[in-house]
Amino acid sequence: MSSTSNSSSDLYAVADFCLVPMGTGEPSVADGYGTNLEGPWTEVMQAIHACHAAVHAKGAPRIATDIRIGTRVDREIAPGTGNEGKVKRVEEILARDQSASTQ
Repeated sequence: MSSTSNSSSDLYAVADFCLVPMGTGEPSVADGYGTNLEGPWTEVMQAIHACHAAVHAKGAPRIATDIRIGTRVDREIAPGTGNEGKVKRVEEILARDQSASTQ
């Protein structure tokens, strides 16, 4: 996501969303029941809006979307690393747990 429309007061957001088209005969979820996205808040919202517009353009008359968004201001998150840090932390916990179970 480019930062051209980002204002200096924009929160950095990590979002998980699941978009479900409805009214097409049967619901279809093509995003693996959730998609992670991160960037400035306004750009994340614009991206989710673009997803809605694209699915409507494919013929879905209705769309239901669940969104979870996390932000933090207590430390700097380098752009593009919000999800990377979460994955690394889970891998560390799993490795620690596996090590403890084999002892």
